[in-house]
Amino acid sequence: MIEKTRGIVLHQIKYTDSGIVAWLYTRKFGRQSFMVKGIRNRKSGKHNVFFQPLFILDMVVYFKESRGMQTLKEFSVSYAPSDIYFNIKKSSVAIFLGEVLASVLKEEAPNEELFDFIERSVVYFDRSTEGYANFHIAFLAGLVSYLGFEPSPRSSGAGRYFDMLNGVFVSLPPDHGNYANEEISEILAAFFASSYENINRIVLTGSLRNEVLDSLVKYYSLHLPGLKKIMSLEVLKEVFG
Repeated sequence: MIEKTRGIVLHQIKYTDSGIVAWLYTRKFGRQSFMVKGIRNRKSGKHNVFFQPLFILDMVVYFKESRGMQTLKEFSVSYAPSDIYFNIKKSSVAIFLGEVLASVLKEEAPNEELFDFIERSVVYFDRSTEGYANFHIAFLAGLVSYLGFEPSPRSSGAGRYFDMLNGVFVSLPPDHGNYANEEISEILAAFFASSYENINRIVLTGSLRNEVLDSLVKYYSLHLPGLKKIMSLEVLKEVFG
């Protein structure tokens, strides 16, 4: 069946001499893998660059629910995050977020609200000209509400420690040991309560930013046991360290 949808590129691998397999999160079908033929053949006129992480494509696909890999019939670019690929810091974030999303978004029923959140985030990030050093942390903090383990809001003046296992802020360190210290908990609470527009108010040094990122990745791994090791994490930490 021929279907139309929009998709956000997560990652790709080579497939044959001229093709690729690309994983995208689509608005209509959730996370799907697609065979893209001839994309690496210069004579085809198609462009492999459009299948870099966080490109947004309008797609016509041959879709069959029982099939493990779908076939892409044709595509056009809905949004090309151009600044991301001229800026090494932004491109490092794009690779990191593409890897995270490829791991946490499983093949399942579509979630249009989640798709729209990711799409808005990509456009906002690409168009940001300054103050985006904390974007990847804010994105992960916002994503949890769509993945089903959003933490409870911290009560004013209480909750000095973030209990990662139970997703709550508590007054005393929990016995299980999976918690953030007071300083990191304070910062995480700010990110969980912030929007992209005001994350610049959260001032972090490079080393502290990396500690917060490590804590968020740990929080994800506790609630998503199948989460793979994020290979691009160390590179991202060096770029923003």
